[in-house]
This record gives sequence, C-alpha cells and structure tokens, in this order.
Amino acid sequence: VQLQASGGGLVQPGGSLRLSCAASGSTSSVVVGWYRQAPGKQREWVAAIAPGGSTSYADSVKGRFTISRDNAKNTLSLQMNSLKPEDTAVYYCHVWGTSLWGQGTQVTVSS
Repeated sequence: VQLQASGGGLVQPGGSLRLSCAASGSTSSVVVGWYRQAPGKQREWVAAIAPGGSTSYADSVKGRFTISRDNAKNTLSLQMNSLKPEDTAVYYCHVWGTSLWGQGTQVTVSS
C-alpha cells in the first residue's frame, strides 16, 4: 500500500484548507490519521480515525480540524478551519502500526 497526500498550500490566518490522502490499497480495517512537522520541530500527531469512525485530536487542533475517511474509496481527509500561523508544517498521512507514510504536503499559514 502506498499513500499519496495532497491539498496543501498557502492560506491566510483564519482560512481553511482540506487535505486528502489516497491509499493504493484497502485501509478500511486500520486506524489512519495525520501527523505534522514544523521546521526545526519533531513530528507531532494531529488526528486519527478508527475503522468505525471514532476520532481523536490533538488539543492544539481540537474544534478546528475534522478528520474523515471514505473506506469505499480508501481516502482520508483533514478539513482544517480557523488556521493559525502555528499550523504551518508539512502534513503526513499515516497508517497506524505500520511504516506507511504519505510523502507530505506543505501547509503554510501566513498573511
């Protein structure tokens, strides 16, 4: 299975972006989610979603980000609203319990 992330870009503070991650194979039975890595910082967990749809979020994004999945299409999404400059990072999709990572997509929040 390979993961392909997309949807990053430059957005002003307060704006929105939607990230997508397409898997080349089925991920419907595993936890999937997103991490991010800002310049000079360690990669940090952002959000995760279980096969049944239950979700969890880092405190820093709770209430602003929404993770979702389409098991039929093997896609994962991250809707990011009310973006802040501190959300600037490369975002990676990941399959829990494996070494599978997407290639990363850059999100820059700046005026």
